[in-house]
Amino acid sequence: MALLKSTVVKSGVMLIELNRPEKRNALNNATLIELSELLQKLDIDPHVRSVVITGNLQCFAAGADLNELAALDVVSIQQDPRPKLWKKIDEFSKPLIMAVNGFAFGAGFELALHGDIVLTGENAQFALPEIGLGMLPGAGGTQRLARLVGQQLAMRWAMTGERVTAQTALQYGISSQVCPTALTVEYAIELAEKIARQAPLAIAVIKQSLKSIHEVTLSQGLKQERQHFVWLAATQDRQEGIKAFFEKRQPEFRGV
Repeated sequence: MALLKSTVVKSGVMLIELNRPEKRNALNNATLIELSELLQKLDIDPHVRSVVITGNLQCFAAGADLNELAALDVVSIQQDPRPKLWKKIDEFSKPLIMAVNGFAFGAGFELALHGDIVLTGENAQFALPEIGLGMLPGAGGTQRLARLVGQQLAMRWAMTGERVTAQTALQYGISSQVCPTALTVEYAIELAEKIARQAPLAIAVIKQSLKSIHEVTLSQGLKQERQHFVWLAATQDRQEGIKAFFEKRQPEFRGV
């Protein structure tokens, strides 16, 4: 059985479904390899402008595959391919939307945190339960979570493994919207389609600018933002957007 299902669901929108229901979509190495390789292909596919990743109604991803982790000792864990696979996922340059229903625990929570935008169903629950196994999150969970919710809550959730509801996730900026559970993916696809209609080059630099806010000073960020603004002035899409505005029609952006 395929570990992922990928489908073009709207013009410019690819839907990726995690597909290990018998393991509650636990993220083993094979799944991460397949996902990172697929995203690399989509990154250079001009027909794909945004991507939605989801699981199923009951479970987004319930964590890492513990059978794999249990087999790692101090030596082999240093050769674990996972850090490189997570890095490839993080380097995806197009809009990445996570549609989360049910459990998003451990590595599943960390995968959701790799999304540019997260939508949840009303039944979504997030947690970092690694502490109960004598571990800490190993795919950016502490770092990404603290940057979203602050050190206090990140400390509490990582040190206790407490579950976070969909409403709490929305309240503290982990997600941008809580949806009826059965409609989460539909809402995410609609949002992805709306983004896919925008100018791809502008979308790319918006993502780049916003992802760098914790890595640069404000003055550096403002300088970078202005450089992107100037660079976009040379694109045909900017000319098309302005022309369409004056002609009172929808622009047709081509990514040039």
